[in-house]
Amino acid sequence: MTGVSAAEWHLPTRCTPWTVSDLLAHVRVVIAWLPGMLAAPAPIRAEVSAVEYYRPDDRFAPDANAARIALAQDHAADQLSGAALAEDFNTTWQQVDQLCQAEPEGRVVRTRHGDPMLLSEFLLTRVVEVAVHGLDLADALGREPWLTPQAADVVQDLLLGGPDGAAALGKLGWGQLRFLRKATGREPITKEEALEVDRLDGRWLTLG
Repeated sequence: MTGVSAAEWHLPTRCTPWTVSDLLAHVRVVIAWLPGMLAAPAPIRAEVSAVEYYRPDDRFAPDANAARIALAQDHAADQLSGAALAEDFNTTWQQVDQLCQAEPEGRVVRTRHGDPMLLSEFLLTRVVEVAVHGLDLADALGREPWLTPQAADVVQDLLLGGPDGAAALGKLGWGQLRFLRKATGREPITKEEALEVDRLDGRWLTLG
């Protein structure tokens, strides 16, 4: 994103009404929840998994989506330029990375939605956000996806129930990127294709 031109920051994305700058601001915001979560008292036990985090409840209601949209737009507007936004994102993820690496195994956190989760499970949801919205940004900019193999594997495992998903993917006859696009709404999926995913015990995440 550091190579994006001034004009490209204002391009529309599929995540209406966000522009490129708004969408990167959103990805930054969803990562920036972590310092406050780690500073807060840890819940006694984890009760929600990464898959359950994406359940269809009030967190994806119209008012929650409107607040999510406005928060990203406000953060993008606070930056002096797209380059400043990219630098802010870079600083944020590095800070969060250092904080998370200092936490013990089994650390439990409470999300802003009130979910008690293992930190490791919540970080899976952050990989989903970075990976999926990375596809959105690449598409908006007309560039080849820069999704890393590691991130793609994490999201695939989450959607197909574990590392055995690669074998299941072969049964669909899709490449990994095509599967991720279809399973997250980035590419149209037919009813028949959705049924095939269901037969493989695929998990459908509710994404705002």
